[in-house]
Amino acid sequence: MIEVKNLCKGFNGVEVLKGISTKFEAGKTNLIIGQSGSGKTVFLKSLIGLHIPEQGTIEFNGKISTDLSLDEKRQLRQEIGMVFQGSALFDSQTVEENITFPLKMFTKQPKSEMLERANTVLKRVDLENSNKKLITELSGGMQKRVAIARAIVMNPKYLFCDEPNSGLDPQTAIVIDNLIQEITEEFQITTVINTHDMNSVMEIGEKIIFLKDGRKAWEGSNKEIFKTDNEAIVNFVYSSNLFKKVREAYLNETK
Repeated sequence: MIEVKNLCKGFNGVEVLKGISTKFEAGKTNLIIGQSGSGKTVFLKSLIGLHIPEQGTIEFNGKISTDLSLDEKRQLRQEIGMVFQGSALFDSQTVEENITFPLKMFTKQPKSEMLERANTVLKRVDLENSNKKLITELSGGMQKRVAIARAIVMNPKYLFCDEPNSGLDPQTAIVIDNLIQEITEEFQITTVINTHDMNSVMEIGEKIIFLKDGRKAWEGSNKEIFKTDNEAIVNFVYSSNLFKKVREAYLNETK
């Protein structure tokens, strides 16, 4: 579990995050949403340690991240998996080389164990026998699955995803959403996803944090989001006619 308490972060005297408090539970898909400039990217970067807050704390299973020793921080880094917006794969390397990269960096496993682990995660993301393919030979959806495989190869306790569906067609995006949710539940990972994809919100949003102007304006589940009267979240999520109709249908059914 990750617990955030009164998190504040600013740049050049401008406050970006304004006292955010929330919890992200293990085994659930936790989503961060909000308009551009709402602070969600700064929030995600603060969670993974790229930004140091001016005020407040981030606790990983009860341990405050800024209080950790150098060795403890190194250990925490090994417990974190990251799926980047553009996948951030090495184009000149094979699928296998990309996936074993974290193992080579952080462990002293023999090559045979690394390959065995790579094959295990490749099977989990439905990319068996693609070890020797170059990244440039893969579709966008397949590249994203390689990125997920690399993110979980170290058996992380925490998984952070920055716009995992960016650049994907709707059908492939659903596949990636389902894969992330399945892996989260299967391995009881604390997963945090920064997204603007409302389909992801509705499909896998077990916990949703909505940021507005650097503050937490709403939090709840994808079921609760249908029933909320919070004006800010209603205006944001239901700006399209499609989602308006979905919400109206849901409310009519539950009357």
